[in-house]
Order: sequence, then C-alpha cells, then structure tokens
Amino acid sequence: MRLRVLGILSLFSLFIVVALSASILASVSRELTQELQINRVAALNRFAQVANDATSTGDTVPLQRDMDRYSALYGEGIVVRTPQSVLTSGGLSPDQPDVRDALAQARLGLTTTSLAAVQPFGARTQVIARSFGTANQVLGEAALDVDLGAAQQKLRERWLLVVLGAVAVAALLVAGAERLTVWVLRPVHRLTDAVAAFEESGRATPLREDGPPELQRLSRAFSTMAEHVGESMEAQRQLIADASHQLRNPIGALRLRTDLLAIALETAPQKEAAAGMTRELEHVEEILDGLLRLASAEHRVQEGLAPGGSAAGHGERTGLLDAWTVLADAVARVAPAAERAGARIDLCEPPARPLRFRANRSDLTDIVSELLENAVKYGAADGEPAHVHCSVSLRAGRVVIEIADEGPGLTADERAASTTRFWRSPKSAGTRGTGLGLSIVEQLANANGGWLVLAPGEPQGLVARVEFPAAQAAAHDAGLPDSGENVTGGGEGLRG
Repeated sequence: MRLRVLGILSLFSLFIVVALSASILASVSRELTQELQINRVAALNRFAQVANDATSTGDTVPLQRDMDRYSALYGEGIVVRTPQSVLTSGGLSPDQPDVRDALAQARLGLTTTSLAAVQPFGARTQVIARSFGTANQVLGEAALDVDLGAAQQKLRERWLLVVLGAVAVAALLVAGAERLTVWVLRPVHRLTDAVAAFEESGRATPLREDGPPELQRLSRAFSTMAEHVGESMEAQRQLIADASHQLRNPIGALRLRTDLLAIALETAPQKEAAAGMTRELEHVEEILDGLLRLASAEHRVQEGLAPGGSAAGHGERTGLLDAWTVLADAVARVAPAAERAGARIDLCEPPARPLRFRANRSDLTDIVSELLENAVKYGAADGEPAHVHCSVSLRAGRVVIEIADEGPGLTADERAASTTRFWRSPKSAGTRGTGLGLSIVEQLANANGGWLVLAPGEPQGLVARVEFPAAQAAAHDAGLPDSGENVTGGGEGLRG
C-alpha cells in the first residue's frame, strides 16, 4: 500500500513539475524568438529603406557598404535585389532555395518577417524578407539570413537551468510525498497490526493517535471497540468459570441428597431411578469440571498472547520436562481403567537421549491423560477393545508426543470440528462424554507454546499428536535446529 500511494503521489508531483517546466521553457523560447525577431526585422526594414533610396538615386555603394559592415559584425548574410542589380553580403546567395522562395513571396507583396519559435537544436538560420517601393509598385526585395546560434545557445543554457531546477523540485516533492505517505499510512499499519493481534489474542493495546484527523478518530474508535470486546470476552470467560464453580456446591448437595434418598428407598425400580439420577449428576459434574478447565486454559492462552505475557502461562509452574517420562506416567495412570475396558496400551521404548521441552507438568499430564482416555474410550472397532500406540519423537526441532488408536477414526470435516466445544462425533453418540476433551487439550497445548495435530491412522483410526518446541539441548543432541517447519504428515494443526 505504501508503494502504491507513494507511486501515485510521485507521478502526480512529476506531472506538475513537467507541466510547469514545459510552460517555462515555452515561455523562454517565445521571449528569445520575439527579442531576436524585433532586432532583425528592424535591421531588415533599415536595409529596405536604404535600398529604396539607392534605387531612387541610382547609387548603391552606401547600401553595399552598410550590408558588408552588418555581415561582418553579426555574421548574417543579406541579399537586396533592385531594378538595376542584385547586392549580396556575408556569402548569402540569391540562388539558395530558401532565399529564392523568400524573395519570390516578397515580390508578391507577402511579408515573411515572422520567425518560427527558436528551438535548442535544429536549423541554425532562418530567412526573412520584405519588399520595398511605392504603394503601387514593388521596386525590389531585401532578404536577411537570421543567425539563430546565439539564441539557441542561450535557450540551451536556460533549459539546463530549468531542468536542474525541475529535478531539484521533483526530488523535494517526492521526498515530501514519501514523508506524507509515511505520516498517513503509519496509523493504518498500526491499526492493521492491532487488528491482527486482536484477532489472534482477543486483546488490543491502545493505539497512538497520530496522522490525519480521520485516522486519529478511527484509531480512537478501534481502541474503544477493542477494549469493549476484550472486556466482553473476558466477562464471558469469567461468567463460565464462576457459573461452573458456583454450580458445583448445589449439585454436590443434590447428589448427597440423592444418595441419602437411594438408601431410604426400598423397591428395585426406585433404587434404579435414584441410580440414574446419580449418573446424570455425575455427568453434570464432569461438564462443569470440563468448563472450569477450559476456561482456565483459555485464560492462560490469552495471558500468554498479551503483550509481556508468557506462552506457557505462569512462569513458576513451568519447567524442563522429559516427554517420555510424562507419557509413561500418564500410561501408568490410565492403565487400570484401560484394563477394565479390555483395552491395550503399547508404550514405545525410551529414546536414546531424553527429549525435553519447557511446559507446565500438570498441563502436560492432563493433555496426555485426556488423549489416552479418548483413545481407550473411542478406539474400539468391530466389537474389539481399543488398541492404543504411544510414542515420542523429535521432528524438525519439535518434540512430538503421539497417541494413535485403531478405531473408526474421524473424517476430515470431523477432525476440523473436533475441538469445538461440546462437539461429539455421531459414531460415539452412545458413549458417555462431555464433548470438551479435545477443546481442553488444544487450549492447554496452546497455553504451553505447543499445538494439537489430528491425522487419520493407517489403515484406520485416529492419530493425535501434541507438538512442542524442543529445548536447545534436545535439538542439539539430535543434530537439528531449535525450530523448523511444522511436519504433520497430512493432519490438521489445531492452534489458537
């Protein structure tokens, strides 16, 4: 945009400079032409008068003497034709085509004393002529070969001055246009950056109010809007967290009363109804827990993306973690539930060198546990229990924790929608869940500087990967740079 605006202003400035320069040069040319024409026409008129007198007296010696003196002084030739003879000076011949044509026109009474505009380059001479005699009879003609060299040299010098001045003025105008462009576009660039930052983080810092008044008003309006929208988003997150927290107590009390009621009930249908109420209350508690965790993760993501924030949230809670150790701990924690479900979890061998990255241990444990539980819960296929594969690796300077199952998997559209709050695949409609698990995993990964990648398994199933920038030591040990391009193997990178 800067180049476009600067280009338009520069072209406009150059157009003005060229137009003014052309006007000045044309005016200079007319001035020099007019000055030269006045002088030479006066000289021609004088020779015509002297020739007319010489014709009357028959003595052409004074005329010839004046002609020779003029030619020696100005270097211009003269031809005078009288009824008795043809007089020449300065080497000008009456047989030259231009002289012959000028004399012929003068003989017809057509005065050709107008000079064409002097040009800096071109013919160095022009012939002017006039007749002399009485009112009823043309007695002769006089022609003067005007030397344009001095006028052309003076015109070239003035052209040079005008061109140099035009270049200087054009440079000043272009420099001024560049300053004007920067002044006008600086708030536009700030606003663009602020919009991009606001889109990414949901926060916007107040914009400096400079530039044209219209852009200052726009900056103020955007700052006000961004502040209101940010406050509204924060209020929504806080409302979800507060509502989830406040609902836990009455739901806990309601569950206690349901348990007490179940003890007092006697018939089997009544006890079954009470057990159903307990299960629904447990499901509500799971949803509230998920909402609290999601609100906390989203808040930490926003704090990390804010100016001066940390991508991993609270600095005192982060540390250098070994990916395989965290994965092994999570597998051990989920293993009893997996065994009860008949699922099998295969854990890879530890890498030759520890793969370390910086993150919050509690968050990473929640991420891996959530992915493992999802794989165990939804990885069953064709009536067979789930078979889960867990591994860690280093790819393009990133530590990758991968959890894959052999279940029905998700389509591309389902993988794209899987991190939406409360979204659940139609294939798992009969399986208990909240639809918040992958949303929480994505936000927790983002809060620690990582991201979630979902890809199809081979030949079927779902591959879930969480990737984090490797610590310098881990990347160095593997002979890789600290950072690189994201290699996802055809999956969808899900990053806030």
